[in-house]
Amino acid sequence: MLRKTALLAAGALLAAGPALASGDGASDAEKAVEYREAVFTAMGHNFGPMVAMMKGEIAWDGDAFAKRAERVAALAGMPWEGFVEGTADIKGSEAKAAIWDNRTDFDKLSQQLQERTAALAEAAAGGAERGAVGKAFKRVGETCKSCHDDFKQDD
Repeated sequence: MLRKTALLAAGALLAAGPALASGDGASDAEKAVEYREAVFTAMGHNFGPMVAMMKGEIAWDGDAFAKRAERVAALAGMPWEGFVEGTADIKGSEAKAAIWDNRTDFDKLSQQLQERTAALAEAAAGGAERGAVGKAFKRVGETCKSCHDDFKQDD
């Protein structure tokens, strides 16, 4: 699991693009925003097919679902280090100022996401059937929605 997490972390950093490389002129705050957005992109890339499976839009594949749930759980602890002072007003950031005004609630939701994605990965382990992961999946979705509602700019 540690090796997989390290590989996912490396992939998320690579996905952030060349701005994370030194000497590109990007500020530390810009790099932090790009980092957290890259991790969220990787999470979404894995979560999207899980949603489609749960809705019956694509065929259920318990093994693929479990693999994606494990990836999301591994990534769930990573984006939060990118929410540092000085990143609230970075162009292109979707973070609301409410993050820094109410950091305690934001941090609680980040912890809740980590706990709930771990529970989902555990429920899905071994290629479980859709019904066996439904409750855990719903709880992850509720956490995502709460954080987006309170702390993410509307598109």
